[in-house]
Amino acid sequence: MARCTAPVEGHRTASGAAACPACRGRRLGYGSHGGYSSYPSYFRSYSSISPSSGGGQSVSGSSSSRPRWSPTSSSVVYTPAQVRSLTPVREGVERRASISDLRDVFLCHAWDDRRGVAKELHDLLETLGVSVWFSEKDVLLGSPLLREIDKGLAKSRVGIVLVTTAFLNRIRGEGIAEKELSALLARDLLVPIVHETTYEALREVSPLLGSRSGLSTAEEPMNSVATKLAELVAL
Repeated sequence: MARCTAPVEGHRTASGAAACPACRGRRLGYGSHGGYSSYPSYFRSYSSISPSSGGGQSVSGSSSSRPRWSPTSSSVVYTPAQVRSLTPVREGVERRASISDLRDVFLCHAWDDRRGVAKELHDLLETLGVSVWFSEKDVLLGSPLLREIDKGLAKSRVGIVLVTTAFLNRIRGEGIAEKELSALLARDLLVPIVHETTYEALREVSPLLGSRSGLSTAEEPMNSVATKLAELVAL
């Protein structure tokens, strides 16, 4: 009996199917074993997604999946690793859904980034309807900073840590950012956002935070990161 060559060569074209001794004359897309389609399994597990006007990144040659909380109309693409790491955070958001008067996110950042990338991320999130605790607007002049930070942490659903070179330097110096981080690490609801640095550099300074999976602007633009955070906390 003629054997299908799909497991080895695949039938990605009509000519490929026509050349197969087992599938010659059959419709493209079905091999003689019933379990093989016109694309080998390793090929079918990958997707090629074009970027959209909404800021979604182009993913070609890397697997992707959509978490249950992401609307079908969303333009952003999640990797399986991101879905796995964000799912416990989402479950925590849902458990606390009945608690009123909570901010969606607490933004932990280095003081040096307050008018740069931290402000950029804050503004993107606010534009997407996310309520953000942000020291630049929530700590009034003359207020005790650490006390206000404690209150902000207690009144936020999710903590996001903006990891930059400036943030790593602050952690080394055991400044305010280090105290915020200690409080955030005590909770499960924490998402690191790595920007213009690496997880390797983060692990050298904070192995515990570096062990948490999060999002990175080296892999996607900041507006995609903000959209994923907005979807994560939407109720």
